Amino acid sequence: MKIFLTILTGYLFIINIIGFALMGIDKKRAIRGAWRISEASLFLTAFLGGALGCTLGMRHFRHKTRHWYFKYGMPAIFAAQAFLALFLWHGLN
Repeated sequence: MKIFLTILTGYLFIINIIGFALMGIDKKRAIRGAWRISEASLFLTAFLGGALGCTLGMRHFRHKTRHWYFKYGMPAIFAAQAFLALFLWHGLN
């Protein structure tokens, strides 16, 4: 069980760093008018566990904050993931 939690923690750390970085990269590309990261890819990263990183990146880089589905969707995904984690943690103990 300990190895599983270690791997899960590492995965969540990495996917959240990726989510944060994707927001920064997409913001930079938007400013330059270059090829963009799709919104579906940003949401996929969030659904795969990177919602906190995406939300923090969105706020830090002031990116996608005018789109209601990002403004409310990313924090909602994170809240659902946090609730699920607490529910599972409570069930395991």
